[in-house]
Amino acid sequence: MITIGCAGFPVPATRYFKEFLFVEVQETHLSQPGSGTIRRWRREAPEGFSFALLAPREIGQESFREGKVTETALKVLGGVARELEAQTAVFIAPPEFGASRGNKTAVREFLASVKKKFKHVVWEPPPGWDADDAQALASESGATAARDPLGSGATKGMLGYYRLPGPAGHKSRYEDPAIERLAEIALAAKNEHATYVFTNVDMFADAKRLKKALNL
Repeated sequence: MITIGCAGFPVPATRYFKEFLFVEVQETHLSQPGSGTIRRWRREAPEGFSFALLAPREIGQESFREGKVTETALKVLGGVARELEAQTAVFIAPPEFGASRGNKTAVREFLASVKKKFKHVVWEPPPGWDADDAQALASESGATAARDPLGSGATKGMLGYYRLPGPAGHKSRYEDPAIERLAEIALAAKNEHATYVFTNVDMFADAKRLKKALNL
């Protein structure tokens, strides 16, 4: 099963809901969406639509260690998840989070803890981490590590979560050969369920092109 969507709503939600059945909510990374916004999303979303939540950045800033800041952030995230019936939480590591033994231990313990709170847990390592090493670390807790499939290929895990930042950063778009290559990777991947999330400036158009290439 392949799911395609965007990081946030690049177009009005009502228009977005006509194209896709998945979105990675970005508002939860910096603050908490208003209760009215959450209710509207839930009300307007079509049947079968699913939400993933980008976890508060404070958790990564705390290096995934326990403490009051992390505890409070997880409590807020859990509240939004219940309202949206979201089953996936995405935790992003800051760029300075190195692949030290201490950091790996912290991530391992953190993912094991939050896996009890969310059905699907995704952890995205910063640049510099080996994608397969990150996946092996996440798998120990039943989580998955996000990766860019064009740079690191498909994961061998049952669940694949692929974030597409743009070929040359957020403000770049994917040309046709890249979309065609993405489609090839998606079709060849052995994941039982794979989610492709575009995070670049042209995410809506690029996601629609991949959807078309896969005949979804």
